[in-house]
Amino acid sequence: MPANLTQQYKKAEDNYRRAETPEDELRWLQVMLAEMPKHKGTDHLQAKLKTQISQVKKNIETQKSRGNNSGGTTRSFRVPRQGAGTAVIIGGPNAGKSQLLTTLTRATPEIAPYPFTTKQPQPGMMTWEDVFVQLIDTPPITPDFLEPYIVGMLRSADIALLMVDLGDDSGMEQAKDVIDKLKTTKTRLAAESSLDEEDVGLAFTRTFVLANKIDEQDAAERLELFHEICPLPFREFRISANLPESLEELRNAIYQTLDVIRIYTKDPRKKEPDRDKPFTLTRGGTLLELAELIHKDYVKNLKFGKVWGIAVHDGTTVKGDYVLNDLDVVEIHV
Repeated sequence: MPANLTQQYKKAEDNYRRAETPEDELRWLQVMLAEMPKHKGTDHLQAKLKTQISQVKKNIETQKSRGNNSGGTTRSFRVPRQGAGTAVIIGGPNAGKSQLLTTLTRATPEIAPYPFTTKQPQPGMMTWEDVFVQLIDTPPITPDFLEPYIVGMLRSADIALLMVDLGDDSGMEQAKDVIDKLKTTKTRLAAESSLDEEDVGLAFTRTFVLANKIDEQDAAERLELFHEICPLPFREFRISANLPESLEELRNAIYQTLDVIRIYTKDPRKKEPDRDKPFTLTRGGTLLELAELIHKDYVKNLKFGKVWGIAVHDGTTVKGDYVLNDLDVVEIHV
């Protein structure tokens, strides 16, 4: 893609990749087109965006038409984003997805030694120091079964956690089935999150492979065989979902991969900041973006901010475009 795309375009592109509904997709595609620098070097991308906008509009109209004609609704689930980021857990039947959610969060999904126990998405909040990361357990994916809403959740997620069951010979093939099934959709698993340069409707989501039940007999041999039949360029973690001590490396990697910073806010009338619930911003985030997180009216009414942190003297006055740093304390003035 052209190297001179604006920050506003890149932000809209990121929001488009995370869109969970066709309406959200349309909104951000239109913003991308509006923010696109208009010159010969972007002609090709402009054409691609216009084509994708037209296709999404058709999809929305088709969905409306089907809903009106059938008199029913399509099964769908939407889990609001919370915390510093979102990781979606996927895998075949009995891969250990629900056990992972239970061990890493306080969620209490049904866990049973038979397939398809999870029938709808189950969210939970994983702690990392003083912040939370959202994890979402999902129904199993098989060659014949893929809930459409899972594709939207994966597209909007920061990370996909692909579970590989090493406790059974069938686990390796089931994991491969998940990958193959997703290849039939517009959301694919990848080493990094991105949009396809030739097809902006095709999205890739950063994926971790979780080699589960590594402590069981023959697990190491099964993992070696999995590497042979399904080599993947993804970061891999060898875990036992029911053993918390085996998950610390994964917990740290999930948070670090989000690449966020923690910001503590301070009321101008008080001496001490609120350190209970920091705001999180993508690294490179500005004072204006923090103001938007606190309250949408703060954006248009923002006068200045005061910052205490490693990059400035205590109480330094800054403007809206000031780039914040991890653990900064910020006082907003409107």
